Amino acid sequence: MTSDAPERAVRAGRKVRAVRLGPRSVAALTLVSAIGVMAFGWPLLADSASGLAHSRDAPWLFAALLPMLLAVVVATIADSGLDAKAIAMLGVLAAAGAAMRPLGAGTAGIEPMFFLMVLAGRVLGPGFGFVLGSVAMFASALLTGGVGPWMPFQMLSMGWVSMGAGLLPGPDRLRGRRELVLLAGYGAVSAVLYGLVMNLQGWPYIGGMASGVSFVPGDPLPDNLARYLAYCLATSLGWDLPRAVVTVLLTLTLGGTLLKALRRATRRAAFDTPVSFDVPDAGGAPRGGAPG
Repeated sequence: MTSDAPERAVRAGRKVRAVRLGPRSVAALTLVSAIGVMAFGWPLLADSASGLAHSRDAPWLFAALLPMLLAVVVATIADSGLDAKAIAMLGVLAAAGAAMRPLGAGTAGIEPMFFLMVLAGRVLGPGFGFVLGSVAMFASALLTGGVGPWMPFQMLSMGWVSMGAGLLPGPDRLRGRRELVLLAGYGAVSAVLYGLVMNLQGWPYIGGMASGVSFVPGDPLPDNLARYLAYCLATSLGWDLPRAVVTVLLTLTLGGTLLKALRRATRRAAFDTPVSFDVPDAGGAPRGGAPG
């Protein structure tokens, strides 16, 4: 078996992804994302005449369903492309992200793990990014004691953040300062959207506590949407904006170095390099070279 395949990939400068999304992986990601949209948006999406609009059990049902769906997605992607080297890189990056979260523990929006998830998703692609974001958030919840019905929603949201970075344009062409500006901008937007989306998970629970910002089952969409925006302004914007600022600063200052390190590691690992065998000649040596 040839042993210089990874080096040939490095010399050729070929872009290598840890996870290649096949049809089953795309279908699984699409399914779990669609159900995730319903899990987050059911208060705004449900018709006033439906039982769901008046159910207090809907968030708990979705919280029980999402872990199973996330497990299906991880298993599907693993079956289609995660080899031992990719799993090792996944473990290292997930552990790093989990270790970074307690540095701020959400205090005033200081969450440095966001910039790592964005950069890793950019280099390693949307499939790997989704798995990484979900696993890193799960591990960080265990470290910080943040295990609860909100955890599956956090895993899904962080998976979306990292997956979205892998879907940004120009992964093979855009480099240097322009790429950092693109990633910083995406990081800022995704950091704010993460907070807005996560607010939907807890917002229905405060019904009746504060009439100006609480969810009212069965009310028209514009009315509930206005209350939801008021709820976000009153409760989470002070965390979401600092999170965006921290993500931008870390991306612009450390992003270039980290992107190079991630790309170098990915190329050297050569996750998708096919294994090839040389047929030995009569003397027992591989054709065209010394004994391997």
